[in-house]
Amino acid sequence: MTRIAIPSLDNAPEASKPTLDAVHKQLGSVPNLFRLIALSPAALTAYASANAALAKTLDLKTRERIALAVSQVNGCDYCLSAHSYIGLNMAKITPEEIALARQGSSGDPKAHAAVEFARKVTEQRGHVGEQDLAIVRMAGFSDAEVVEIVALVAETSFTNYLNEVAKTEIDFPVVHASEAA
Repeated sequence: MTRIAIPSLDNAPEASKPTLDAVHKQLGSVPNLFRLIALSPAALTAYASANAALAKTLDLKTRERIALAVSQVNGCDYCLSAHSYIGLNMAKITPEEIALARQGSSGDPKAHAAVEFARKVTEQRGHVGEQDLAIVRMAGFSDAEVVEIVALVAETSFTNYLNEVAKTEIDFPVVHASEAA
């Protein structure tokens, strides 16, 4: 049961409605996460801005793999469900790759380096070692892309934490962190 009341589109704060309308136009619906964040127009603006900016980084498959790895580490069923759905249907990631991403891995060597690094950043709360940086750089990621990976970890962690605080009702096909990937 949701612990924070999620507004309908009609009951959302006026300042949040333009962003929610844009999400509706893009996706054809407004997921519960966006309506939850909309309770704070400032938080919604910040999240939408970060989301739009980070959508221009890396590639969609890598971004979704990172979101899956981070959501698995953080134990967020809502985000695992959402990113599994997006991964399968929008990024065209195979079910096998989704399972690997949840484990912090990938069959693609470059994606593996990014996902493993993101998993370590999450697990170690940023306290990664020199070797971790060396591995992601050797895989072909620039320092700017390392910054982008960390930004994606932070963005995903925000939604993980918020959904866990709120116990947001999952509006995607349900995936549980407790189930083996």
